[in-house]
Amino acid sequence: MWTTAERSTASSPSPPSTPRLYLPPPRPEGSPRTSLDGGWWPRSADPVAELPGLIVALQSHGSSGGHRLVTHVLLRAADWEGHPRRLRVDGPAATRVVRVNWFDTQPAGLLTAIYADGRRVDLLTVPPATDHAAAWAGLELAAHTTNHLHTPELLTALTAAASAAAPEASGPHDRAGSTIGSQTRRSMNRGGVGLHAPCAAWHPMGKWRMGFPMRRPPRLIN
Repeated sequence: MWTTAERSTASSPSPPSTPRLYLPPPRPEGSPRTSLDGGWWPRSADPVAELPGLIVALQSHGSSGGHRLVTHVLLRAADWEGHPRRLRVDGPAATRVVRVNWFDTQPAGLLTAIYADGRRVDLLTVPPATDHAAAWAGLELAAHTTNHLHTPELLTALTAAASAAAPEASGPHDRAGSTIGSQTRRSMNRGGVGLHAPCAAWHPMGKWRMGFPMRRPPRLIN
């Protein structure tokens, strides 16, 4: 049974934040679906603080007109602190209420956003406390057009890479981050993705860095 708090519309006292979101360029009509449509790295496990900014960003990435509006978000209950059923989203054009559905059976790390026209976007949600280098390596792979790993497999690879890199992370911070990022890529490549030749991908610090091969860099919001 829903609590009174869950029945009410939750709203954040702060404006929507800019999400750390990796999305590939729009695919041509008729392209086969991949396992995931991109990745998102929230800053906390508070859905009221994190989801509005993500929803606004996804709507700016969708088709034109009213069809680009996100109406529902599906999440795994165990991944988040608090489970509001209705969420106020203050967008650039209007304020709306988006329904949030929580499931015990949703795969770990999976967020599904449903648009008004029925389209869906499936995102890897990287845990907030993930190491910076490992998190961005995971986001890059989730947005890659040849990725066939699902969110539980990607999260396992992130965890394994961080554990394997821990003994090597005794040097400067940059070395530790590089080690974890490299371990993450090796773990994911062992999963059968077959990503070998590097290419440029946009980094949030405003620099180009080497990542996974792709025809064009994925769209990074933030």
